[in-house]
Amino acid sequence: MTAAPWPTELRLKDKGRLLAIAFDDGGVFELPAEYLRVESPSAEVQGHGPGQKTTQHGKKDVAIAEIAPTGNYAVRLVFDDGHSTGIYGFGYLRELGLQRDARWAAYLAELKAKGLSR
Repeated sequence: MTAAPWPTELRLKDKGRLLAIAFDDGGVFELPAEYLRVESPSAEVQGHGPGQKTTQHGKKDVAIAEIAPTGNYAVRLVFDDGHSTGIYGFGYLRELGLQRDARWAAYLAELKAKGLSR
């Protein structure tokens, strides 16, 4: 059994509008704060069960104000809109990086279908 990829770098760029993360297997991602905010793993966003995810909107200009370590497996991102309850496991951050294009396209389509704006 091989160990899951481990982050070797985690830093904010562009005044908190971008999170850069690199993994020990060579994976490198730059994740926009808006994307991370609308995909927050918090119950506020994801709900408490399948099919309960709420559509976040109006987050186009959100930034990450702080990265707070959580144990040795995750970080809590504090956003400048006051959201701070999501715990982003390193595996989840990697998943967000790998699936960014598909998830972002689905998010934009959902906004359009609901008549909401970024």
